[in-house]
Amino acid sequence: MSFFTPTQRIRRAYARIAEVDRPEVWISLRAEAEVLAEAAGIEERLSAGERLPLAGLVAAVKDNIDVAGLPTTAGSASYRYDPMADATAVERLRAAGAIVIGKTNLDQFATGLVGTRSPYGAVRNAWDPTRISGGSSSGSAVAVALGIVDLALGTDTAGSGRVPAALNGIIGIKPTRGLIPATGVVPACRTLDCVTVFARDLGLGSTTARLLAGDDGLDPLARSAAEVVASAAGSRLSATPRVAIPTAEHLDGMAAGWREAFGDAVARLASTGVEIVEVNIAPLLEAAALLYEGAFVAERFAAVGEHIEQNRDLIGTDLDPSVAAIVLGGAHKTAVELFRDRERLDTLGSRARALLTGTDALLTPTTTWHPTLAELVEDPIGGNSRMGRFTNFANLLDMSALAIPAGAVDGRPFGVMLTAPAFHDLALRELAERFAAPTVELVVVGAHLSGQPLNHQLIAAGGSLIEPVSTAPDYTLFALPTTPPKPGLVRVAEGGAAIAGELWRLPAAGFATFVAALPTPMSIGRVRLSDGREVPGFLCESLATQGAPEITGFGGWIAWLTRGSAA
Repeated sequence: MSFFTPTQRIRRAYARIAEVDRPEVWISLRAEAEVLAEAAGIEERLSAGERLPLAGLVAAVKDNIDVAGLPTTAGSASYRYDPMADATAVERLRAAGAIVIGKTNLDQFATGLVGTRSPYGAVRNAWDPTRISGGSSSGSAVAVALGIVDLALGTDTAGSGRVPAALNGIIGIKPTRGLIPATGVVPACRTLDCVTVFARDLGLGSTTARLLAGDDGLDPLARSAAEVVASAAGSRLSATPRVAIPTAEHLDGMAAGWREAFGDAVARLASTGVEIVEVNIAPLLEAAALLYEGAFVAERFAAVGEHIEQNRDLIGTDLDPSVAAIVLGGAHKTAVELFRDRERLDTLGSRARALLTGTDALLTPTTTWHPTLAELVEDPIGGNSRMGRFTNFANLLDMSALAIPAGAVDGRPFGVMLTAPAFHDLALRELAERFAAPTVELVVVGAHLSGQPLNHQLIAAGGSLIEPVSTAPDYTLFALPTTPPKPGLVRVAEGGAAIAGELWRLPAAGFATFVAALPTPMSIGRVRLSDGREVPGFLCESLATQGAPEITGFGGWIAWLTRGSAA
């Protein structure tokens, strides 16, 4: 997170690309001069008062998602085409002010959980370059983890938006299927694919996912507007949350130290007041096996099978042998097998829902091991299969999921995952917030309010809006002669009034960075709210208000901008 101007942030991104020297992360990268011109345009829009919640943040996009002006390859040069328009998710990302700098490497045709199945090279882990990055959204996750970009888009069918998040120590958000339209996405399994978000901070990732959600009128599988609203506002946590964890036998076979690390994560969540219950998740794991071992793999052939068939001579060069074998194997599945598997899935889903009744979510390790690149060469199929034990069932059973960092084992990231029914995305975020680092609440009353020119700084720091608030009637407000314009809030012994504002929540680390960059005459102090709470908030040095017009009578900054500043 940073508080650089968009232009400064872009320069730092390209400097970081040169510094880390990870060319395998990218399939295509925009010229720096072109991106700087776009950044300058963002600055002009901000100066004109436009609301851009992701203003100047740097983004990367997995190369099975269309970005106008850059080719889409899905990890295969022979498949390349030049899209005429942005994918819906990219269009919305850019509309919010984010700047896309390039397309990232992936397991070819989004088929794999390892990040090594690409003719553009195996993507190495951000922490340990001898080990895999995880996939299939490999380049997107590593670009975020290395600090090149602030956020990135991936896709998830079997865990591709969660496994690489865990192995690189970042957030991976897999929303309810269809919340983010898949228009402009090369399908892996069209009925199961989800667009996902990577970020280093939960607040930024969640805000981005929310901005991308909503039916676009183009994707026939996108959720309706009412369903999107339900996901954003409903399914809050129980008063005393209950979280399921797998019984002991389903934690066998994990990497050394991981079982103990998961136990620590369980204890950490329990310490926040969450009740932990053990559940036999066998029905979920049986459902997971159907994704590749059953007839559902036929949908992968429907997506790209003809291309591979027509280019068999490229298998081993441009076409990855493991991917080709999986996709071509789907051609032999019959409709009878598919309907039998669907019936089996329905039964397993019903059993799983019964077992999880009364719980708010399921907590598991995100994956089971972190192999070296050499280990994957020795066993590319079996090694990949081990990655998806806890992820493969989610999209088959229409569940939402969220991967979060949970420390390190032997110096490499270890991650856990929260999974819940469809439209429980908000509950997952609330649980993740309990699990994550401490947060700080902050009252804002001026240029950092929603829709105001500095609001993007709160978003970049991982902030999330809690509620509108009003101060106690103990404050005066002044219009300061700053750029951009902002008010000064001063506490007084008498003659004050209640001032309208907003209450935001920021990660402690983001809050610290935010405060360190705060310019004079602004300061952070205790602000008393109308309900008696005292929380950190923006205050102003009294000296700076001399000669500035007092606008207390308007009741707040927005009211002043609307009615007073034009007078």
